[in-house]
Amino acid sequence: MEATFDVAALVGHHYRVDDYYEVGREKIREYARAVQDFHPVHWSEDAADELGYAGLVAPTTFISIPAMLANRKLFESVITGYDVYVQTDQVFEMHKPVVTGDRLVSDVELASVRRVAGNDLLTIKNTFSDQSGEVVQIMHTTVAGITGESVAEGISDAIERVVMHGIEIPSRATGVTADQSNETTQAPAPILSEVTRTRLPHTAIRFEDLTVGDELPPRTTQLTRGDLVNYAGVAGDANPIHWHDSVATLTGLPDVIAHGMLTMGLGAGFVTGWLGDPGALTRYGVRLSSYTVIDARSVGNVEFTGRIKSLDPETKTAVIVIVAKSAGRKVFGLATATVRLA
Repeated sequence: MEATFDVAALVGHHYRVDDYYEVGREKIREYARAVQDFHPVHWSEDAADELGYAGLVAPTTFISIPAMLANRKLFESVITGYDVYVQTDQVFEMHKPVVTGDRLVSDVELASVRRVAGNDLLTIKNTFSDQSGEVVQIMHTTVAGITGESVAEGISDAIERVVMHGIEIPSRATGVTADQSNETTQAPAPILSEVTRTRLPHTAIRFEDLTVGDELPPRTTQLTRGDLVNYAGVAGDANPIHWHDSVATLTGLPDVIAHGMLTMGLGAGFVTGWLGDPGALTRYGVRLSSYTVIDARSVGNVEFTGRIKSLDPETKTAVIVIVAKSAGRKVFGLATATVRLA
């Protein structure tokens, strides 16, 4: 069923979040643990210093934490009228490593709306700048807004009974809230940092040692319900489909599923662990095609493999195709990482 409002008319809607998000040393460690990323630069200042970083380096998908906070107003008071949002695509563009002490400010923009298979696909663009005014990362999130017959009756009441206090549940009301003084129809031009593309990468892999078709060492990660609950708390994702059986069933899922962003975080760590220098990753894009089911009585597995798709000798960059599978299903429909090499 189509939404009862013209969401396409909101394309270009933009606001800058009033407050900054300060990147904490222990928060980086918490998040690295949640996505099972044990690269030393996320844990040790000495290891980070050896690679030329001013503090602990945040994992690739860490930026999703301040993005969730920044986007809350968009989903609660601007893009309204949907019953459920389902994440479909995610792109991270890295312009400068995020490190301990960074104060990140987010510009939020509804970048596009497309109608596919009866659902609205909405792309939200988050542009994160640090205290110097330079853009450190740009994140593009695409979600499907679902209404009507695709959603079981009573799901809103079920979510309200189990979700933690202090979390607003999006309503079916339409319209934009009255206080939009810091909102415009056009986002300002960003000042892009060039640090990620100009610093000398300290990768464990040399460009000269790679050929197209080379495969990365495979990695299998395990996930339990405890891992999902931990990630939900660390990342601030309160969606009960990741920890509550009944709510997951009401949304049409076979069981509780892992967060798409958690799976992406595992995939990013798979690449940067091989790479040896997380700050040498310049772009990471994932299209989700399925999900990882986590049964309460067993451990779920996600198997990651990768291969070199292309090499650019002029820039010493490589594009890696990543495959993630769980229980025989492809979790990533299309996933690529662009990396710089020594």
